[in-house]
Amino acid sequence: MFQFIIPSEYFIVIYLDKYITKQRNGEGMKLCGLQKTTLLDFPGHVAATIFLGGCNFRCPFCHNSGLIGNEAESMFSEEEILSFLKKRKGILEGVCITGGEPTLSEDLEPFIRKIRDLGYLIKLDTNGYRPEVLKRLALNGLLDYVAMDIKAGREHYPKAAGIRGLKMEDIEESASFLLHGTLPFEFRTTAVKGIHSISDFVDIGEWLISCPNYYLQNYVDSDQVLCPGFQPFSIEELNKFLNILKPMIPNAMLRGVEN
Repeated sequence: MFQFIIPSEYFIVIYLDKYITKQRNGEGMKLCGLQKTTLLDFPGHVAATIFLGGCNFRCPFCHNSGLIGNEAESMFSEEEILSFLKKRKGILEGVCITGGEPTLSEDLEPFIRKIRDLGYLIKLDTNGYRPEVLKRLALNGLLDYVAMDIKAGREHYPKAAGIRGLKMEDIEESASFLLHGTLPFEFRTTAVKGIHSISDFVDIGEWLISCPNYYLQNYVDSDQVLCPGFQPFSIEELNKFLNILKPMIPNAMLRGVEN
């Protein structure tokens, strides 16, 4: 049974057995948002981004908090999304599927197949907590790029993900699958003051050694954050983390940060 953790004065515990069962039984994939054009989300491609509702994590610094619970509402039907994509053929090259956590939905694979039938490339954003879904989609040739969030160093993962009893082996299985496979991918970590420290980046470097694409992003506050009150790191602090990573992950880079 999952227990979600929200720290300090925001502490609550949420049990998600029924919610996850519904998602895995395919009871209503929630199409909660559509970004019609993005030049940033899918490296090298003009794309649209589709936001799915529901998540099995409760990262306290989550900036898409409206998408993570049962209260997330579908804003589009599948037919509306597919109709939009049909009209944009020749303009868009790819579709990013994000969340929430897309791999919770049993409707995800048939949905991706319909999008691929229109000729689109697919990028999946995932927290990696359902490695069996990631593997199945990849091995069935349904993905062209994966972005997997690395929430923290392994010791601090439950705190960063907001879950007691987190099965770290599932995260490690997804990471290993990407590291040793042929599917293009990236790992990315959002650095949050109060969540991350130097030890996290030492461990991430050792864990993901020689990863071809790793991005360190800074926390950005907004009114959509699940637990407001966190702070970003300074550029000097981010560069210190980057310098720790570089000997182990030479291609590690800052993203979305002006030096």
